[in-house]
Amino acid sequence: MASPGQSVPRYRFGVFTVDTHSGELRKHGTQVKLQERPFQLLVALVERPGEVVTREELRRRLWPGGTFVDFDHSISSSVNKLRSALNDSSTHPHFIETVGRRGYRFLADVKAVSAAGASLEKTPASCSVSGAPARARLSPFRRWVVVMGGVALVAAGTIGYFQRTRFRAQSGAPAGRVVVAVLPFENLTGDAGQDYFSDGLTEEMISQLGRLDPEHLGVIARTSVMHYKNSQEPLEQISRELGVQYVLEGSVRRDSDRVRIAAQLIQVRDQTHLWSRQYDRDLSNLLALQGEIAQEITDEIQLALGERKRNKAVLQPALSPQSYESYEFYLKGRYFLNRRTPESLQQAIEYFHQAVARDPNYARAYAGLADSYGLISGYNLTPRTESMPKARAAALRALQIDDRLAEAHSSLALIAELYDWDWQTAEKEFRRAIELDPNYATAHHWYAEYLGNQGRFDEAFAESERARRLDPLSLIIAADNGAILYFSRQYDPAIEKFRAVLEMEPNFPRAHMVDSAYVQKGMYADALADIEKWRRVQDGPLIWGYLAYVYGRSGQRLRAQHELEKLEQFSRRRPMDPGPILLAHIGMGNKDEAFAWFEKAYLAHSGMLTTLKVEPIYDPLRNDPRFADLLRRVGLQR
Repeated sequence: MASPGQSVPRYRFGVFTVDTHSGELRKHGTQVKLQERPFQLLVALVERPGEVVTREELRRRLWPGGTFVDFDHSISSSVNKLRSALNDSSTHPHFIETVGRRGYRFLADVKAVSAAGASLEKTPASCSVSGAPARARLSPFRRWVVVMGGVALVAAGTIGYFQRTRFRAQSGAPAGRVVVAVLPFENLTGDAGQDYFSDGLTEEMISQLGRLDPEHLGVIARTSVMHYKNSQEPLEQISRELGVQYVLEGSVRRDSDRVRIAAQLIQVRDQTHLWSRQYDRDLSNLLALQGEIAQEITDEIQLALGERKRNKAVLQPALSPQSYESYEFYLKGRYFLNRRTPESLQQAIEYFHQAVARDPNYARAYAGLADSYGLISGYNLTPRTESMPKARAAALRALQIDDRLAEAHSSLALIAELYDWDWQTAEKEFRRAIELDPNYATAHHWYAEYLGNQGRFDEAFAESERARRLDPLSLIIAADNGAILYFSRQYDPAIEKFRAVLEMEPNFPRAHMVDSAYVQKGMYADALADIEKWRRVQDGPLIWGYLAYVYGRSGQRLRAQHELEKLEQFSRRRPMDPGPILLAHIGMGNKDEAFAWFEKAYLAHSGMLTTLKVEPIYDPLRNDPRFADLLRRVGLQR
């Protein structure tokens, strides 16, 4: 960190940037109005985060040369204006702390940034309060209880704002469904290793708001909002990219035996702060605290809804694991599940297992485990007969604990579709998941994929669009939209969609389905070029199967045969899904061999058969009676 006399172009803390050259304070890139004297006071404080800057030091810096002022009144006025600009509190500060009779201390972490935007050094703020000795740290369970209580309070207050304004005749609120983004909560603990704590708070806020009033309030999914973690994008850009009218932002800070949660609701159109709350709780009496939080939730909901039926989603949150440790493992599992690679899915499974081992009644951890097992065979090509029974057991256990859990119904639907080929049960479970939580983007996403596999393309595109609106930056939703375009024989739009995903993430596996679209258009060189890029990061059976298919379709039989031999040697060493070898034989025109491997795929419940009705790769075989029989056995033709 620079010394007080050394000039540094910019300082960053949280969503704020202090530009010493332009004399501007910015929040999410948008300038915050602040007079010169409060701005200079802020610079003096952020230069020395965690230290006490004395009033005498501030007098010499802000009023040099013996300038006569009513110093006490002037410094207090500047501090008040600065706190107002930062939306800070004098009684429960999370930026500027008054140190009695001495001066002021800046509490948040500050990062000095060079003119090129590079970080010079990160300086953590002091975690002590007014020099008081730190008391014994809280148990994980106590920390969890207070944070989840704060989540419920903030969720209730936020939804209360939307519901109160909706019933005002002249409120000026937008007609129809309002959409809000819960930006990643800032971690003000001074420890980057505690990011999972603030990330968990963000996910809980999204979950609770999403369940509370889905008819009138849409909530952007976690995958998309996490894109803005530690970012400096202006709110107008965030609003445009996510399609939201409102943003909820906040922070969480833990100090010895207290937890502080601050949150504010912003109308993006004019940057108006519509609602702001700060919760500061002492945990000396845990039972009394729980009663206080429950009562505050009840009062807030009654105030918001008046005579309407009280919504139980906030009063009895679905997510309440018995230990903080279990929740930590759950968060890590969700993180790796969202990455969608063979390695990350295996890591997700390990973390979810640790979560349920510590809390056997944690329904959402079982649902995450079901999703991970349900997806992994499609990424690492292990036989589904190994993973799907485990997925089913986890999903059923989740529903046994909580039969209103949308995630578990979606998991069961996925198993019914991909493994059982029980299309009626799959659709019933997808619809139930959406009914329980219309804001659950994954349910819409997987239901769209189901509809596409059925050849119900108009419905599939509509459902895919609903998923995109809830999770607009999700790569897997975008890639699967490309898959629906491909299955509906719209090859050019499909290629465009897949390429857009690959531009954002060149190693995203699902988007390499572009190679199938290239082949259908006779663009073999493009397909081979993309596969070569793909194999640099993920070489293996799926790559060899695609290569054999493309080489076979393009007339390069010797090269196709070479890839097929690699697959056969691999399959003799370890069990694998029959899909890649089936793909190779189809590309090479080995019709009888292809049907022999279709039978193996049928016995293995291979994912290759889920798309039997719509996959263009199978078109050369559709006139064969054996294909019609296979369609009937998989439930796709009566």
